[in-house]
Amino acid sequence: MAEKKDTVTYFSLRKEIEAGKFRPIYVLHGEEPYYIDQLSDLIVDKALSEEEKDFNLSIYYGSDANVREVISTCKQYPAFSQYKVVVLREAQNVTKQAGGHSKDLDLFQLYAENPLRSTILVVCNKGGAIKAKSFVDTLKKEHTGVVFSSAKVRNDRDLKAVISGYASSVGCNIDMKSESMLADCIGNDLSRMFSEIDKLKLLMGPDNRITPELIERNIGISKDYNNFELEDALATRNPAKAYRIIDYFKKHPKNNPVPMVVSMLFGFFSNVLIVQTHKDKSQEGLLAAIGSKSTFRLNKFIAASRNYSTRASVNIISYLRECDVKSKGMGSRQDQYDLLQELVYKILHS
Repeated sequence: MAEKKDTVTYFSLRKEIEAGKFRPIYVLHGEEPYYIDQLSDLIVDKALSEEEKDFNLSIYYGSDANVREVISTCKQYPAFSQYKVVVLREAQNVTKQAGGHSKDLDLFQLYAENPLRSTILVVCNKGGAIKAKSFVDTLKKEHTGVVFSSAKVRNDRDLKAVISGYASSVGCNIDMKSESMLADCIGNDLSRMFSEIDKLKLLMGPDNRITPELIERNIGISKDYNNFELEDALATRNPAKAYRIIDYFKKHPKNNPVPMVVSMLFGFFSNVLIVQTHKDKSQEGLLAAIGSKSTFRLNKFIAASRNYSTRASVNIISYLRECDVKSKGMGSRQDQYDLLQELVYKILHS
């Protein structure tokens, strides 16, 4: 099947594999191992039955694999099966083995020009981009496979997009507050995150919605005391609500680490400042400026911008930076949650 784009998402590729639409070659590489493991296992399980695996599944490991031997296996026809699956795991270690050469993975280049259509080759390279430019370039040029880059989730916005994407892919609707609750509590442990969403899916009502109440009942995350609610309290200048949340955070530090709270608030007030200072005040212009497609989020920033002056937003960002440094033990021995309470006071009085 021809590859129309150079990049694909985990969810689109997974959907394709589950439908039994296989590429001759898969290169799965990047810093996030979860996606790589899930996709490689899914290819094996969807392409071969348990009985077929005995004769048609070959797994190699980069620390002791000979690339020429892997290619030779790829050229063999399947036995009593539609496909033969060849998996090279930990490809990043191919060049580290005794006698390994930096160009060994590029030996796949010639095979990529004309792969055997009854073979599915899966190359898994963890920890970063695969070092096989000729192989990857040929794969893209000849449209004989797909290259999937497994990126690490690095910020709150990306994590919420991942949560939303996974929920949608398994037939669940999820609102922004629920996304925020899951992101705050679980973080970027994707294996646990997707497992929890799978559990919530089994408990949903007929509307197929994951709600804050469902999360609170079944995962133990408070729907009233979380970063999403703290954000609301500060945006509307509600001191009573804000201090109640900080007090809850102090009593439940495991699920509410101060660096995560400060990072969330930094992102929020940075966007408020963008809304206040951006020249193009149209909805389209502001959405582009904050890098979001959510009008709900934009309206929240706009509402907060009416409660804080531009000077206040600048000062708040300075307070957040100061709190971040002190909470990490630099220049202060004060309790982290006391620092957070002090920060909230400064924000509310800016």
